[in-house]
Amino acid sequence: MKKRENVWVGVAGLVMSPDGQWLVVKKKYGGLKGYWSLPAGFVDPGETADQAAVREVFEETGVQSIVKGMIGLRTGVIKGEISDNMILFQLEPLEKQIITVQENELFEAKFMHPNTLVKEKKASVMLQYLLQLTDSPVKPEINGINPGDQFQYTIYKLFL
Repeated sequence: MKKRENVWVGVAGLVMSPDGQWLVVKKKYGGLKGYWSLPAGFVDPGETADQAAVREVFEETGVQSIVKGMIGLRTGVIKGEISDNMILFQLEPLEKQIITVQENELFEAKFMHPNTLVKEKKASVMLQYLLQLTDSPVKPEINGINPGDQFQYTIYKLFL
């Protein structure tokens, strides 16, 4: 049996500091190599999606956090076969912490103010959309976008 088979469930954590900065990471691998994105990973057996988000943030950055709520869902189909789903959570750091970068996966991790992040040329498509969020509780579908040909999505949409 192949790991994760053809249905993937991932999570990402948007950690917001008390002064409004976002915790972002720069990956060393995959389609987001060299791009700013959120700490993220797959849900492991025996854990909930929100637990996975807290775990992934901690594993990648050393930042301990708590879940404040769900932001939205990214869902897509890769090459017409793989259902790729990611649940986005808003997290809050437990206290002022020193970031420890998981060096085998990341080039860098740091808190950045959204006004600075919005000017970054190498920010993931999802981050670019998150930076435009309103306070609406409704999570509308955003369809017809391409996060990059390197991913080979045949369907890609966000609910933000």
